[in-house]
Amino acid sequence: MKSATGKAPAPIMRGVPAVAAYLAGGVAAAIAAFLFAAAWPLLTSGHVTETLTAPWRPFAAAPSFGIGAMVVASALIASGATLIAFPVALGLVAFLQGIGPQQLRRPLLRLVQFMTSIPTVVYGFVAVIVLVPAIRSALGGSGYSLLGAIVMLALLILPTIVLVWHAHLVQSESRVLTACLALGLSPAQALVQVMLPASRRGVVAALVLGFCRALGDTLIALMVAGNATGVPHSLLDSARALTAHIALVMATDAFSPEYRSVAGAACLLFLLTAGLSLGLRRLERTGESP
Repeated sequence: MKSATGKAPAPIMRGVPAVAAYLAGGVAAAIAAFLFAAAWPLLTSGHVTETLTAPWRPFAAAPSFGIGAMVVASALIASGATLIAFPVALGLVAFLQGIGPQQLRRPLLRLVQFMTSIPTVVYGFVAVIVLVPAIRSALGGSGYSLLGAIVMLALLILPTIVLVWHAHLVQSESRVLTACLALGLSPAQALVQVMLPASRRGVVAALVLGFCRALGDTLIALMVAGNATGVPHSLLDSARALTAHIALVMATDAFSPEYRSVAGAACLLFLLTAGLSLGLRRLERTGESP
C-alpha cells in the first residue's frame, strides 16, 4: 500500500531485499539437500575414496565408476584458463583505467560487457569450427583437446575477470587518484604504482569468480575437450571435465552405480564452488590481504 506521496512505505522497501535474500538462500539450501540426498548411498557405502581415484570403466569385466580422471581434467582446464585470462585481463584493465586513449576506453568497455551476453554454446561452436582445426593443423592430434578447452574457456571467463576487477578499481579511483595527482603522479603512474598494487582483494575476487565459472562450464568442455575418460598427460590429449561427465552420464537409472558416481561429482563441484565463494566472502568481510 502506498503513502499519500505515492511512495511505498519504508518497511516494505526494506523487506523486499530481505525476502529475496532468504529466497536465494533457501534455493541454494534445497539444491545442496537434493545433491547430498542423491549422493547419500555413495557417501555411506565406504567407497568415496575409490570413486575419487578409480578410473571410469563401466563396461569392463570388473566395472569401476571412478571420477579421478575427470577431477584432474576439471582442475587443469579451470586453472589453465584462469592463468591465460589473467595477464590479458591485466592489460585490458590497465587500458580501461588510464593507459589507453580516452576515446577508446568506453567502446572497449562496451565490447567486454557485450562478450558476457554471448551464449556459451556460441563460444563452443566457434571453437569447433575455428580453434579445433587450427590446433589439429598446427600441433597434430584430433584438435579436441585439453588445450582447446583451456583457450576457449579463457576467452569465456575474460570478461568476468575484467569487469569485476575494473569495478573494484572504479570504487577506489576517486579517492586514490586525486591523492596521486596531488603528489605529481600521472594517471598511468598512479595506476601502475598505486592502484593496481592496492587492488589485491579485487584481483582475488575476479580470479575466484573466473575460476568458478570455468570450473562450472559444461558446453565448452563437452564440445571441445574430446571427452576421453583417461587422465590427460599433455595439452593435446583429450579429456573429460566433471561437468561434461555429468551431462553425458545423467540419463542412467537413478539406482545405478553410474548415477551415484555422477551425484558424487555434482556434490564435489558444489562443495568446491561453495568453499571458494565463502572464502571470498570472508576475505571481503575481514579485509585481510590475499
